[in-house]
Amino acid sequence: LFQEGEVEYATFNFAEALLSYRCALELQPGDPVLTEAVSRATVSMNKERKATEQVPWLGAGVGIVVGVSIVLADQVLTASPSISHPILMAIVTIVIALFGFGIAKGYTYYVDCRKKGLMDPPPDLYDERNGDGEDSSQQPAAEKTTHQRYTKAQARFKFRKGKT
Repeated sequence: LFQEGEVEYATFNFAEALLSYRCALELQPGDPVLTEAVSRATVSMNKERKATEQVPWLGAGVGIVVGVSIVLADQVLTASPSISHPILMAIVTIVIALFGFGIAKGYTYYVDCRKKGLMDPPPDLYDERNGDGEDSSQQPAAEKTTHQRYTKAQARFKFRKGKT
């Protein structure tokens, strides 16, 4: 269980690693390596949870900065601003902030899926290639051929007729 926890910790699955470490600690109570691993996994899990909670708001903050920059650029750099109403300026800023929030949420979802995917076994490409999972070199030669077998006389007759 300790080695399983180490693998889960290395793949940033801290909650699963913590469970594995605690199960190992129940089997070997008082082991200093296990208690240190539990505390390390707990600290890492708390850091990750805090970062996961902050990333969407960081995306929203970046969206607000970009939205305000667009509105200010429209007001300052153009001769006749296309966004003239204050409510429209606020709506543009809010929409861009929501867009940044959504992108950041999507990013955190992607990271979580990637972490969970690291623990999945790799796909078995060999079974997909052959279809039935058997090695093609082990199959008898009769199953590999799909054409009809002719006797010598039938083959000679076909050859004389010009069919190959």
